[in-house]
Amino acid sequence: QVQLVESGGGLVQAGGSLRLSCAASGRTFSGYAIGWFRQAPGKEREGVSCISAGGETIRYVDAVKGRFTISRDNAKTTVYLQMNTLKPEDTGVYFCAADRRSHRSYCPLPDGPYNFWGQGTQVTVSS
Repeated sequence: QVQLVESGGGLVQAGGSLRLSCAASGRTFSGYAIGWFRQAPGKEREGVSCISAGGETIRYVDAVKGRFTISRDNAKTTVYLQMNTLKPEDTGVYFCAADRRSHRSYCPLPDGPYNFWGQGTQVTVSS
């Protein structure tokens, strides 16, 4: 089992940057694919990006390609989401989630068997 805590959200102007962190507890962190999701008010949750347990597979939803970068540091049991050139439509609560069941070299997006979730961090992009 793994516990996840997101941080790094905040208020930023359009065009700005934020780096989100997903800190995990548990000795088996390196065995989990990690996904980032977001949910805007009144909208369904959507997958944003994911990184496989081994780090060799990285995926992004089309809306964030070229602007967001996901990375992981297994020694620090943390996954990061660097978000650049933010837009108002990036506003929402961002969650990270862990998936133990996918193959080590794979991460599912836009959804998958993510069964451990953090509490979320708010990102607000003003125009």
